[in-house]
Amino acid sequence: MTAFLRRLALFLFLCATAAVAQQQPQTGRTFIDAARGPTPITESTKPPLLGNSVNDDVRRTRNYAMQPPVIPHRVDGYQIDKNFNKCMDCHARSKVEVSQAVPVSITHYMDRDGRVLGQISTRRYFCMQCHVAQEPVNPIVPNTFQDIDTVIQRSSGTKAK
Repeated sequence: MTAFLRRLALFLFLCATAAVAQQQPQTGRTFIDAARGPTPITESTKPPLLGNSVNDDVRRTRNYAMQPPVIPHRVDGYQIDKNFNKCMDCHARSKVEVSQAVPVSITHYMDRDGRVLGQISTRRYFCMQCHVAQEPVNPIVPNTFQDIDTVIQRSSGTKAK
């Protein structure tokens, strides 16, 4: 019986050793992520230089209901922290008459229970969590997105505007 237990222990040891050996990464292989370019995942990349953001103040069409509008002007260097929000210098409802900027939506003045507040809700205070500045670049991946109006018009056979 002891010989059987020794063979069983040896067999289990060899199986465990083989399993560990298979889990070890193979040397010489580099893992590449296409979005990072030719730099292997294990190496740091140099971030691309920031270009000139779109700065034309043209309001863009939204692609779907409740889409946050994009920012049509430069925002680099804007201070937005717990003490100050640079966006509110122009977009606060009390300042839009002078600035001629689009006022912040009333939804930004509501808490999670739908109660209207006297100031911007803390849930909506950090603008760039939802709103983004635009860069004049081509998309990384092809985009075939169609808004709902286009989909409905195509399915009903009418021409899109």
